[in-house]
Amino acid sequence: MCTVCFCGVVEDEQATCLTMCLCYSSASEDLGCRRGDFSRKHYGSVELLISSDADGAIQRAGRFRVENGSSDETSDYTPGTWRRTDVHLENPEYHTRWFFKYFLGKVHQNYVGTDAEKNPFYLSVVLSDQNNQRVPQYRAILWRKTGTLKISLPYSPNKTLSVKSILSAMNMDRFEKGPREILNPEIQKDLLVLEEQEGSVNFKFGVLYAKDGQLTDDEMFSNEVGSENFDKFLNLLGDAITLQGWAGYRGGLDTKNDTTGIKSIYTVYQGHELMFHVSTMLPYSKENKQQVERKRHIGNDIVTIVFQEGDDASSSFKPSMIRSHFTHIFALVRYNSQNDSYRLKIFSEESVPLFGPPLPSPPVFTDHQEFRDFLLVKLINGEKATLETPTFAQKRQRTLDMLIRSLYQDLMPDMHKNMLNRRSFSDVLPESPKSARKKEEARQAEFVRIGQALKLKTIVRGDAPTSLVTTGLYRKEPWESQSFCSTFPYEIVCADSWGQSFLVSTDTAGVMLLDGETLPPVQVFDKTMVVKQMHVLEPQDLLITRADKGKDARLYVFRLSALKRGLEERQLVRSKCDCRENKLEKTKGCHLYSINTHHGSELRIVAAIRNKLLLITRKHPRFEGPSAAATGTDSPVEEFQYIREICLCDPPVVMALVDGPTGENDNMICVAYKHQFDLINESTGDAYRLHHVDANRVNFVAAIDVYEDGEAGLLLCYNYICYYKKVCPFNGSTPMIQSNTSDFHFSWNQMPNAIVCAFPYILAFTTDSIEIRLVVNGNLVYTAVVPELQLAASRSDIYFVSSAPVSSASNCSSRDTSSQSSPQTPTGYEMPMFPSPLGDGEAACKHIFKIPLCNLVGRSIERPLKSPLVNKVLTAPASVMVPPTPLISATHSLSLSRMEIKEIASRTRKELLGDTTDSTQPDSTVALCYFELESYLSVRYRLGSESTEADLDVQLHCSTSSEVEPEKVLLRAESPPVASAFSLTTSFEEDVLDLK
Repeated sequence: MCTVCFCGVVEDEQATCLTMCLCYSSASEDLGCRRGDFSRKHYGSVELLISSDADGAIQRAGRFRVENGSSDETSDYTPGTWRRTDVHLENPEYHTRWFFKYFLGKVHQNYVGTDAEKNPFYLSVVLSDQNNQRVPQYRAILWRKTGTLKISLPYSPNKTLSVKSILSAMNMDRFEKGPREILNPEIQKDLLVLEEQEGSVNFKFGVLYAKDGQLTDDEMFSNEVGSENFDKFLNLLGDAITLQGWAGYRGGLDTKNDTTGIKSIYTVYQGHELMFHVSTMLPYSKENKQQVERKRHIGNDIVTIVFQEGDDASSSFKPSMIRSHFTHIFALVRYNSQNDSYRLKIFSEESVPLFGPPLPSPPVFTDHQEFRDFLLVKLINGEKATLETPTFAQKRQRTLDMLIRSLYQDLMPDMHKNMLNRRSFSDVLPESPKSARKKEEARQAEFVRIGQALKLKTIVRGDAPTSLVTTGLYRKEPWESQSFCSTFPYEIVCADSWGQSFLVSTDTAGVMLLDGETLPPVQVFDKTMVVKQMHVLEPQDLLITRADKGKDARLYVFRLSALKRGLEERQLVRSKCDCRENKLEKTKGCHLYSINTHHGSELRIVAAIRNKLLLITRKHPRFEGPSAAATGTDSPVEEFQYIREICLCDPPVVMALVDGPTGENDNMICVAYKHQFDLINESTGDAYRLHHVDANRVNFVAAIDVYEDGEAGLLLCYNYICYYKKVCPFNGSTPMIQSNTSDFHFSWNQMPNAIVCAFPYILAFTTDSIEIRLVVNGNLVYTAVVPELQLAASRSDIYFVSSAPVSSASNCSSRDTSSQSSPQTPTGYEMPMFPSPLGDGEAACKHIFKIPLCNLVGRSIERPLKSPLVNKVLTAPASVMVPPTPLISATHSLSLSRMEIKEIASRTRKELLGDTTDSTQPDSTVALCYFELESYLSVRYRLGSESTEADLDVQLHCSTSSEVEPEKVLLRAESPPVASAFSLTTSFEEDVLDLK
């Protein structure tokens, strides 16, 4: 039997079954029906929590969002029923700290100006190659007191962007004073301080031990020691470190005089240093019942873990038991010794925005490493979310306002000098006059030198953002792409999936059916049938297309079973003339159409003919599979009826059908035109303003209907903005369109060409990247670089086209390739030279990739097995024109076993300390290390216990030799104590190359 569609074809004959062997129902199609439904209930519900102390007195009440993973907290756990929730750091620093990663220490430009309200602002612009994928682009950061705005703009060699056009893309068109360039290289230090206001890359969390039956914070803080289970939990969190002399992140603890305890728990997770304030490790005082010293640290932590002894049926913890105005999130952990599992419950103060990952149901973890990953990511995401609450956001805005105004006042004396006036509204990377080239080249060299020194200092201090590339084990992400067809020679106009195959409309070769790499394409329509839009509806046995353009454009409807039969019988390829019976005649001149997304309801089509909407429905209920052929005709045209026409003031650019709760007189149509989104009542044709776009230019992208717990909502996507708007049902003739607490918006980093919802993710497809965020809060989780990207289809599985070869696109969608090679920094006055997308001798062919929808919406899918470690090959860097010294290549994403780590440590020790018979090695008084500056992602230099900070003399050498890459620097430690204590710490979690 055919394993694809179970059509009865034996395995030996599967090759003759071709791609025509199509399923009428696929897992992807079923999942596609569920993409529009989601619920915030996965993230808990807000409750008023009240508790009483030991004397029965009522403690202060508070409103907290409670996450317990299930409605019944005490429900029994059945082994094997746990379902995964994808665990991701939200807004990871590696993707969000743009200035540190892409600007600092590289040639870029900074501008200062004042907006129409006379508030100063700064603009930073850099032109770089996006993660070495041969995708040149501009990155821009707008610094304002309300926060930072980051966007990417495509690079065109024939059109240099101006500062004014970049600000216009950021919706800034009016100024009190036009931006002027700041040429002082010291501005990099001030902008780095502004970026650091986004929050620390390192975190401190409280850990409070509570015995069974304890109801007050005084009782919990008075526990002098913990239990065996508590110690086991602490060992899971991290390592016990001695505070005295500790050189890493200390989280506010005393590392000199032991005033905050002798030991603490510390770990590094995905590039973040985490220090835990453990109640039983902080100083204990028998005389002080309130244990002020312990409360001073844990009470001032934003996030606190409460480890409570006892079974689940015992008295439960409530946040009101802890008297703290600062702690916003509590993670309640219980350990069950019977099945060696942990149960987790999260309390978040009401004002904290939603953050993931949502707890599994039930919230019980038998895999301890799985629990550790989930807990740490949940805590890190929780603290980041708390910084967006009004309390913290207002403080950050006041600080930003003060810093920006102070910096502006410092720059005022220079505003009248040539340094600032010389290049007002200049091109982003202008060519200097020949007479000024040497001066400009010297200025840029100094600019780079100071920036690299600042970057190095941040690395040594331990504040460098290094998430993402330090996860250690390779983990397959849900958006991992699969190669579907590696060499497709035509431009794709539109497409949709049909079973396991892919129906594609091309620009010059008609419509083809692809079955990946195994079989050649099969032509369905010839080139006379120019299809601009299509939908394959397998449950309805329908293919809907919009063909031709202008006045000749029409909608065509076909039976999939008839097309399938024709292909199996190897009939002639259909032409436009053969499709005359499939026309929907009243749709002549149609330039756009949309259908409702939920297959359970009646099929509805709305066709836009200039400024007129034509509503079409299907007369008969949908047919089940091949039984549709029983009607006796190959054309389903007679099954469609024209309901009504609705006139608009302008032709729509984007449309979406919204299903009402009853389906009777409450269905709606969302249309976008001019500067607005309107909501149209299908029954009456009345239009209501849904959202106005306040921008000079509007690029409408999509309006996507989503349903939260069955209630309709819309994702309105335009320019760089995605706005979620709750749409209440019609009340009589008037829809209730008003601001809702669930409404929110977020900004994309690059302007999308298409948006796809695959809950819990929302994906933006731009010209050269896939930006992946969470639907529930808009937080970024990943950006994949895909050169010359085009979304082809997304109704079921997601198909996209790229100019990148298979291996390149596969890598960029699973791991950030910038961890292997950093972009080249321009060191002189010239524009950076980027290779063309096509190399010498390469053919202009397209590569089609597929992202299975079941992976993205797989909340109920079993967690896949972890991939084995991938051996990392260390390559030696190029030779340099310096005295002979050992060169060490430092790579970012290390995936090495501990034996390999030890071997590298041993070899590195010999090279650094001269422990070798090679006469070219340096002696022990000088240790040299030559490495790429961008490798701060995996290399951190720290002093050993035998030296002091003053002993380390780090010199930055910017070589002008053509043999030296400009982003590489030379570190020299000129002190015997330092040379003997010099240690190299990699980003591989908790693994240290000990060179002592």
